[in-house]
Amino acid sequence: MTADLPYRNPILPIETRVEDLLTRMRIEDKVGLLFHYQGSLGDPEQPDRHGRSAVAELVRDRRITHLLVQGSPKSGRELAQWHNAVQRIALEHPLGIPVTISSDPRHGVTRNPLTSNESGAFSRWPEPIGIAAIGTDATAREYGEVTRREYLAAGIRVALHPQIDLATEPRWARIAQTFGEDVDLTSRLVRAYLGGLQGKLVGPDSVAAMTKHFPGGGPQRDGLDPHFADGREQVYPGGRFDYHLEPFRAAIEAGTSQMMPYYGMPVGTQYEEVGFAFSKGVITELLRNELGFDGIVCTDFGVITGYGEAFPAKAWGVEQLSRAERMVKLLDAGVDQFGGENCTDALLDVHRSGAVDDDRLDVSVRRLLAEKFRLGLFDDRRFVDAEEAEQVVGSASNKQAGVQAQHASLTLLRNGNEDPVLPLRRGISVYVEGLDPQALAGFATVVARPQDAEVAIIRTRAPSYHDPARGFLGAMHKGSLEFSPAEIEHLEELAATVPTVVDVYLERPAVLTDLTAAAALVVSFGTDDQPFAEVLFGTAAPRGRLPFDLPRSMSAVEASRSDVPFDTTDPLFRFGFGLRYQNSDV
Repeated sequence: MTADLPYRNPILPIETRVEDLLTRMRIEDKVGLLFHYQGSLGDPEQPDRHGRSAVAELVRDRRITHLLVQGSPKSGRELAQWHNAVQRIALEHPLGIPVTISSDPRHGVTRNPLTSNESGAFSRWPEPIGIAAIGTDATAREYGEVTRREYLAAGIRVALHPQIDLATEPRWARIAQTFGEDVDLTSRLVRAYLGGLQGKLVGPDSVAAMTKHFPGGGPQRDGLDPHFADGREQVYPGGRFDYHLEPFRAAIEAGTSQMMPYYGMPVGTQYEEVGFAFSKGVITELLRNELGFDGIVCTDFGVITGYGEAFPAKAWGVEQLSRAERMVKLLDAGVDQFGGENCTDALLDVHRSGAVDDDRLDVSVRRLLAEKFRLGLFDDRRFVDAEEAEQVVGSASNKQAGVQAQHASLTLLRNGNEDPVLPLRRGISVYVEGLDPQALAGFATVVARPQDAEVAIIRTRAPSYHDPARGFLGAMHKGSLEFSPAEIEHLEELAATVPTVVDVYLERPAVLTDLTAAAALVVSFGTDDQPFAEVLFGTAAPRGRLPFDLPRSMSAVEASRSDVPFDTTDPLFRFGFGLRYQNSDV
């Protein structure tokens, strides 16, 4: 496009370009900007496999220009080509407003359908809780930089992360995506991560961060999650509301471009008992006025409409309001975008009724346009180079950095009684459960029976209850953190036969008190089998330290206060604990 109009002229100040474009926009264009919907990889002209609207329809007809890309590309080229196809559709409109592509986390080893994507072609790293186990600013910054390079090459310009809720309620399902329980560690790591992802200022080489979940989603009643009605309440029995705010202060100081409030509604505080996005006291008075944040605020996904009868809108505290009334309340609270919604017709009706005027819409439109200009989407960054994306996404150096972080995040809690069990000697016979035998090629001989092995290795995960009524959404785990008697009995029988190494993936802080039969105890935070085997056999070393306390019992968890850090009585292992290999050169 030429620079014949002021908003197309890259030399002019962004404020000038925004104001010029604003005068040229129809109400449909403005309304479309306020929606941030899902867009699946594939043919943009066709509905996706879930039956959702074709991307082309969203862009052409509804004027939606913010899309959360879903699906796991097999290559950087695939994602780049899809991105460019979407941008060409946007150019069909006379104004040519570019589409901002966003993404949930997609660099982790594990996947939860409600919170992250499979890594696909991208490099694989430990979950953010594993970055916290490593605990260094350098690793957090490198994680942000690699994410930025890979996203930028493929056309992803907004990251729906970092998630900086404090993990003060051990039962909460989303701890794996946090930086742990400690406010100082989380605040330090978010500064470093944002430095890698955005840089000092958001610009054409940045990925803008949508930091979440303001004002802190950790203190969930009984650890239940507000994706569901039974988890809608956030509670503060210890009066620590401000403690959970601290990482967000750090993120604002570090220049986070966007903020996402959580679904939860505060109970027993000075704020209205409604979902945080609906609260003017939280969004305007606290976030904007007190903390000075003037960036984009986007709701968490599905607070207006929801996703059918099985998954109604997460409009906690305002369930009685109509769809139109929810929109008005959200805009009055101070949000700029509706996440996971495409009901532009409803907002147009609200505007026609006079319930929301042009001046209020323009406040948010200015913020949203300004970011598109800052990211260079109107200029050189509208399209990406598919060949470059192929080279950058999942490059050998990026993958190696991720593997090294996987190594380092492994945390050693027990290593024999008198003589160390780890690292293991190469060439031994090994019996395995929960571990791909191919990962041990070159290290050991895998045998079928424990009685034929010199060592047994078990990989398992923190206990949880998978609610069958929630289908695949049952991956949002809940329930006891204690291993069942049957699991303990199996471990004890195995350990009585052969020395046994146990690894537990700590998506939540499991109760490990009864795992005394393990000759060595390792905990992980997102490590593939091959890097795990490399650490067990001494090619690399575990360097992690616990990013939270590990409780001694479920009764201690149940007696603790959801908003108070380090509040379980007599924890089995304390925050910061982690052994090292003796005389290790790695």
